[in-house]
Amino acid sequence: MFVIPAIDLKDGKCVRLKQGRKDDVTVYSDDPVAMAKRWEGEGATLIHVVDLDGAFSGEQKNLNWVAKICGAVKCNVQLGGGLRSREAVERALGTGVSRVVLGTKALSEPFLDRILAEYGESIIVGIDARDGKVAVEGWTQKSDVDAFDFARKVSAMGANRIVFTDVQTDGMLTGPPLASVGRLCVSVHGFVIASGGVGSVEDVKALQHLRHSNLEGVIVGKALYEEKFTLKDVS
Repeated sequence: MFVIPAIDLKDGKCVRLKQGRKDDVTVYSDDPVAMAKRWEGEGATLIHVVDLDGAFSGEQKNLNWVAKICGAVKCNVQLGGGLRSREAVERALGTGVSRVVLGTKALSEPFLDRILAEYGESIIVGIDARDGKVAVEGWTQKSDVDAFDFARKVSAMGANRIVFTDVQTDGMLTGPPLASVGRLCVSVHGFVIASGGVGSVEDVKALQHLRHSNLEGVIVGKALYEEKFTLKDVS
């Protein structure tokens, strides 16, 4: 399991939200490319980029920055936020990212089935959970869909990788939702990437100690930006 640094883009800046609230924003850098190069320099083999403007509006807003990031680093980049059509997926992959994360639109089974058939391993399903239910529209709305039932469904459809975020722990540095991550890992056939709550090296170790072979990595944002630990500390 490896740590994946996050770059959340809002208005062309690197930011972090607290519990997904767009009115609780902390700006950490106005140079996303420099931040990506920093993470790569510290040993990142994969960077997780989120277009927050796209997530909230449904339309991609930061593809120019994503393309610049991909052009500046040699490590892989994956992108989520606002990918709600085949054309959006194609444009995103055209920036140079290796994989894209589908969130809200993944709830549409016919759409997801077609996209998985066409793009296969390039597609990640993002499951953002609030109180056990799938949160959509940039986490602003909670659906009636059970997050774990949904995970089992998309796994059966052929999704080989899921990013699981517990919205209530995201940006809080209070520890990841270990029970939920463990439950998800045993519910699906493919790989799981955890996200949300990591605030220390001990939190990373706690995820490792779950000992699920399909727990591929954990996305970390605020803890790295606020230097609670470094990528080298967990390499």
